[in-house]
Amino acid sequence: MKRGALVVGIMLIALLLSMTHVGAQQTLRVRVNRAIAIQQVAGTVTCTLQRVTRSAQVGDRLQTVGDSIATGKNSTATLAVDTGIGFINVAENTQVRVRQLEYTPDNGRITRLQVTQGQVRLRVRRLTNPGSTLEIQTPAGISGVRGTEFGLGVQPNGKTGLAVLQGGVQNAAQGRAVAVNGGFQNFTIPGEPPSTPVPLREDTRLKHQFRQVIEGGVRKIQLVGQVDPVNLVLVEGNPQVTDRRGQFRTELRPVPSYLRLRVTVITPLGKQQVYDLALR
Repeated sequence: MKRGALVVGIMLIALLLSMTHVGAQQTLRVRVNRAIAIQQVAGTVTCTLQRVTRSAQVGDRLQTVGDSIATGKNSTATLAVDTGIGFINVAENTQVRVRQLEYTPDNGRITRLQVTQGQVRLRVRRLTNPGSTLEIQTPAGISGVRGTEFGLGVQPNGKTGLAVLQGGVQNAAQGRAVAVNGGFQNFTIPGEPPSTPVPLREDTRLKHQFRQVIEGGVRKIQLVGQVDPVNLVLVEGNPQVTDRRGQFRTELRPVPSYLRLRVTVITPLGKQQVYDLALR
């Protein structure tokens, strides 16, 4: 009788140990390392992983604070946030940096990234865990989402244009938060609160004129233009700075016998239009 009870006890202990081991394995499978994975690269794309910079490759993973990816001229990349949280399309001349990748006690996921320049478009699934969050920081402010499709364009001075296609984004700067819902856009200038959202335009039109001046006895030319205030502008591949009305001016340059400039207008969602401007 005692022997039978002993055998049963041993079997129960073995069963409990087995269940504990399986539970630990399941926990380990859930608690995988957080990462931003590089899914596609085209052109010149570099990544910095644990302070080592090299050419980016499909399968590379940004996992620690400070890890980053940068695209060159005419180059792009696609990133995947772990466990299918979302995808990020990275346009040319853009840098994305990891600020935080962590778990919360209730198994939520904290994802904070930084875009210092350029343009990105994000598709983020709905975050069901209350502790989860995904934020994009730019020099102008922070955009937080819980499930949406939106784009950001960051100018050299940090001015950031935001356009939301679906869902909603909480755009915060200087102690003020503005809700930008699907079908709306706004911009934020460093040191100022976000602008009031307006209906999404996706407007790539360019108004321009050439301004001629005499400086030091030399005739010079300047391009003066205007675009939608949320848009990025490249002149011969060089990013420009626009004011709150979307106006910009290039540097003065000597007038050649024939002047031709290529201007690219890019919306926060990535729509582009190229203009070939000529002065005879």
